[in-house]
Amino acid sequence: GGSPGTHHHAMANVFSEVASAVGSAAFGGNNQQGGQPGEQPQPGESIFKSSNHPTALMFHLGFKTAAVVVYMLGGLISSSFVFSFVIVTLLLAFDFWTVKNVTGRLLVGLRWWNEVNEDGTNEWRFESREDTSRIADIDSRVFWLTLWVTPLVWSLFMISTLLSFNWGWLLCTVVANVLAAANLYGYVRCSRAAKDKVGSLATSVAAGMFTQGLSSRF
Repeated sequence: GGSPGTHHHAMANVFSEVASAVGSAAFGGNNQQGGQPGEQPQPGESIFKSSNHPTALMFHLGFKTAAVVVYMLGGLISSSFVFSFVIVTLLLAFDFWTVKNVTGRLLVGLRWWNEVNEDGTNEWRFESREDTSRIADIDSRVFWLTLWVTPLVWSLFMISTLLSFNWGWLLCTVVANVLAAANLYGYVRCSRAAKDKVGSLATSVAAGMFTQGLSSRF
């Protein structure tokens, strides 16, 4: 089949609404990842001006947006399904690698990877930045919002292709969901590991102070 664009006018409206929701949420509320309050973008001001890593933020959003645009409008770009499919798949792969290895480390101070041990078992590895003072509030919000919204958007596309029996693009949406879900799962686990690490450190410091206080009395 050709591009799914002719079947997805409603999906385009859904994506626009989701994107608007992401933008609205990104400018309100408090950052839970230790960002920099007080650097909120003013109305009409670009989020990139408030970002500590505007280039990383641009690529974080750019690959995701490009993949969705080519997916929905591939028929206008090329009449070849294979060409559009390959371009979308490449953009999805670029996005996965960028989020996993670059933007997560710069925007929220987290990184995850999976290692295969000699016995064939998988082991998850997590890194977290101890100094979070360089994590901007807007960077953290955009990162986490897009991390959660991306699999939701591609799930809607997957349902649409399934209902329209568009098996070629169904495969593409499955690939998109697998990659997006892998990053979401990895970073959620990484964030929890970082919080546990901070909690353990605080507990050990408190225990040390308590022990020192007791010893000083005797």
